[in-house]
Amino acid sequence: QVQLVESGGGLVQAGGSLRLSCAASGIMFSIKTMGWYRQAPGKQRELVASITSGGSTDYADSVKGRFTISGDNAENTVYLQMNSLKPEDTAVYYCNIGATTRYGYRMVYWGKGTLVTVSS
Repeated sequence: QVQLVESGGGLVQAGGSLRLSCAASGIMFSIKTMGWYRQAPGKQRELVASITSGGSTDYADSVKGRFTISGDNAENTVYLQMNSLKPEDTAVYYCNIGATTRYGYRMVYWGKGTLVTVSS
């Protein structure tokens, strides 16, 4: 059974920091990407940051320079260090893992989400 366990969300004042973690278990295929998405009330889910198994990273323009994604391939864990948080960063943050089967099919897994609230 696949499980993505997220932790680290919470309430923080503007300018503060939080670190999100996502530990994946039960994935039997080759993990290619790990990342974080977020969804604010009334808005669509958007990519925040992603990292490939080779270490390449991608960030939304709104978080560049403030957020850092890192991953531990051996532990199937992905982290998101969030600094200089702004009220507009308030959202539910979802862990996302992309894997590929031996036949080349792409599998996508989602966590249940962790709430980040940034007060002004």
